[in-house]
Amino acid sequence: LLVGTLDTVLDSTSKVAPYRILHHTPDSQVYWSIACGVTKEEIGQHWDWLQQNIMRTLSVFDSSEDITSFVQGKIRGLIAEEGKMSLVLEDDPEKFREALLRFEKWFELPSEEKLVTYYSCSYWKGKVPCQGWLYLSSNFLCFYSYLLGSEVKLVISWDEIWRLEKTSNVILTESIHVLAHGEDHYFSMLLHLNETFIIMEQLADYSIKRLFDKEAFQREPALSDPLQITKRGLEAHAKSEQFRTFFRLPREENLLEVHESFLWVPFSHFNTLGKICLSENYLCFASQDGSQCHVIIPMREVVNVEKPESSSRALTVCVRGKRALRFSEVRDYQRLANTIRSRCGISASPQHSASSEAIRGECQSLINHFEDNPEDVTLMVGQKDSSKAVSTEALMTVFHPQDVENLDPKMLKEKMKEQSWNIHFSEYGRGTSMFFNRKTRDLIVRGVPEALRGELWMLFSGAVNDMATLPGYYSELVEQSLGTSTLATDEIERDLHRSLPEHPAFQSDTGISALRRVLTAYAYRNPKIGYCQAMNILTSVLLLYAKEEEAFWLLVAVCERMLPDYFNRRIIGALVDQAVFEDLIRENLPQLVEHMTDLSFFSSVSLSWFLTLFISVLPIESAVNVVDCFFYDGIKAILQLGLAVLDYNMEALISCHDDAEAVTILNKFFDSVTNKDSPLPPTVQQASVGNNDKASHFNVDISELIREAYEKYGNIRSEDVESSRKRNKLHVIQTLEDTTKQNVIRVVSQEVRFSASHLDELYNLFKRQHFLSCYWTMKSPALLHHDPSLAYLEQYQLGFQQFSVLFSLLEPWSFCTTKSTLSLWIFRLIDENQDGLVNFKEFCSALDTLYSGSFTNKLKFLFKLHLPPAFTGSPLHLKEQRIQHFIPVTEDSSHLSRLAAFDLPEDGVIRKSPERGRGKVDLQAYLKQWQNEILKKEETIRDLPRINQV
Repeated sequence: LLVGTLDTVLDSTSKVAPYRILHHTPDSQVYWSIACGVTKEEIGQHWDWLQQNIMRTLSVFDSSEDITSFVQGKIRGLIAEEGKMSLVLEDDPEKFREALLRFEKWFELPSEEKLVTYYSCSYWKGKVPCQGWLYLSSNFLCFYSYLLGSEVKLVISWDEIWRLEKTSNVILTESIHVLAHGEDHYFSMLLHLNETFIIMEQLADYSIKRLFDKEAFQREPALSDPLQITKRGLEAHAKSEQFRTFFRLPREENLLEVHESFLWVPFSHFNTLGKICLSENYLCFASQDGSQCHVIIPMREVVNVEKPESSSRALTVCVRGKRALRFSEVRDYQRLANTIRSRCGISASPQHSASSEAIRGECQSLINHFEDNPEDVTLMVGQKDSSKAVSTEALMTVFHPQDVENLDPKMLKEKMKEQSWNIHFSEYGRGTSMFFNRKTRDLIVRGVPEALRGELWMLFSGAVNDMATLPGYYSELVEQSLGTSTLATDEIERDLHRSLPEHPAFQSDTGISALRRVLTAYAYRNPKIGYCQAMNILTSVLLLYAKEEEAFWLLVAVCERMLPDYFNRRIIGALVDQAVFEDLIRENLPQLVEHMTDLSFFSSVSLSWFLTLFISVLPIESAVNVVDCFFYDGIKAILQLGLAVLDYNMEALISCHDDAEAVTILNKFFDSVTNKDSPLPPTVQQASVGNNDKASHFNVDISELIREAYEKYGNIRSEDVESSRKRNKLHVIQTLEDTTKQNVIRVVSQEVRFSASHLDELYNLFKRQHFLSCYWTMKSPALLHHDPSLAYLEQYQLGFQQFSVLFSLLEPWSFCTTKSTLSLWIFRLIDENQDGLVNFKEFCSALDTLYSGSFTNKLKFLFKLHLPPAFTGSPLHLKEQRIQHFIPVTEDSSHLSRLAAFDLPEDGVIRKSPERGRGKVDLQAYLKQWQNEILKKEETIRDLPRINQV
């Protein structure tokens, strides 16, 4: 506490400023702090700046709420910019070099270890804080303190961390909590705590992907080399990842430029404050004033970029379909315009002046017409681009064509929904450059018309951009995968007829063939995932409303962007979202938590909700409404609906006595969910399990359930969900790793004499040695062969260098002068498949023989070391041998099977060699002599009683 008190006294920024400028909205009791100053002159300067830069802009807003939103966004943007500038100024190369020297001196890590950044902080050792320095490197979290003769040194590898989170309590107002090896570590008094935590989170996530989740890491080329990791690189990677996630863009896109600006929103008559985000192939805009407006413009759709007036700092981007978007108050508008032109291939040179003038005139006339006649919407909207024809239509169109003359109430309501969407399209555009706002979400919650579902799914998921970028890609995959026979294709064939079997589309060869082609093509595209159960159910629903090629790209968007790591052997993504769901239950349903303290029940029950987006538990006509929300809001929509389901059944769940009763309650609830507005005939709709007693059971409309989910839990932010995902992923990965260890120990313990505790320690040493070989290179044989989908025993292996280091520490002859030679021979002997790697079972078998084996077994073991494949040449030339070049065994190795019967002579006496002490011994001659004796006496050999060596 002494350190914290001194820091507070000496820190002038901790004192409350006597002068402040507040913003107050009429009819509100909330005051927002806009500026503060220590002197009257300082606060006066702030007021003058506000009058010049803020007051003039406020006149364009009609309501006080819009003014408040604008002022909040502007001030927050200024704070963010100031924070960036301060961080840039602190990056002093000279200070960093000094920190690097201290880091290398104090922790004595290999020179390849890359220091990313460092911070001054307090480390809490018990109840006493230690002021020192926190060093964050590519593989380790390190802390060093030396105060009043007491040294504190801490080194934790990122792959050992179970939990990483920001916490606060009575003593520590705000700190970073790290859980590793069952011990809690707290770091506080950080000047930039949020920045520190984000860097730590990124390094931990980077380590998890690189060492545990190799499949996901291969998709991260920006972080491929651990020796080149920098703080700036991590920040850029995190921003690009957030950018791609928000706008649903392909993973090849990277955030290149960000510009603050206003965008004129058509037909809403106001400018919305936000940021222009530019990548290689997309121009995106997202508002920051609470209007929830964003737009995505592919560069391929841009026709021209114009600057109406140099004084206004404005840009006009003209896109196909006679549409124009006007950005104003862009600080560096000239450079932005040139960048967009260059990426779109638009030339502004004199030789193109005629066409440029024509396009400029067209754009300016559109803008003038829009400002003078906002009600004439038809001139400003784009038409839907005609999709490239594919081999099949959406299955719902084939098996359930809409009857235009049908005027029953459900069809009339369906037509009203279509009309609402058409009005929305006329106001905000249609296709890839459509405006997304609150009205869009409201229409989604009400339900998407059957005729527009496939188009909107493609648009909201970003799959429309994938398909436009790679035309013909799906057809090529179908041709290449045709006739292939793999484990994935066998599993696909087995599950084809289990995919929505009650639907007419999948009772015919048309639907089954389309499903087979899509699943097989995706397995061919992504062999790491291949095919997993639940993919068939999801793809079946996609094929109902989208064309075959569109269904394929929707599946790509779901598996590779929207639900990462869901569809693999360990379903890590689904388990992580289960943990996020548990956190939300604790936060939003405290009554349920008080009654059911063990929330793992909800994880097991809700796993199918997440894997199939509720398709496996809801009737198809209701489940598609859930899929609508998922493609618009992502996993947030599934979490909200899950909370609403539990909330709806709160009383019944609290009163239940066991898990089985709770499962029955939820199953009955899902059977009662209907879609009263669905125009599908009974032959297409699923029959619920509880149809027989529907008369005595209540019905729940899916639209009402979704609306309630958005009203009660719509405040869940996507950013918070992503943060919770990162936090829980560490715990999920480590839990899986712990389960793997227990399974390995259980298998190995049956074949060795070591105790469970010794095996646990050996496994930890073995795994640590495996990771040490992976920390500073991406080409380590152990890392290249690491595959979490393999059997438990094969997941971690050691090459010879790592084996030699570890074995030399554990072998009984650790002081033997020829231990390196023996290590090489032992490695070759226990490497049964000759791949240059040994697993934990092979490693323990060798140690078990040397430590716990009988004298006879030890002698057999030593004898085998002097025969192929362990021994491949004269001992005098061992230095010339290299483990990378195994000499193939060409001799007949049939005698190796007879070596198991080798034992002592019949009289049990070990005779001394007559040549002992007479110089060098010809070991090869003795081995040949022993082998010949074995062959002669093969039939008379018998095992002696076991003799233990004392």
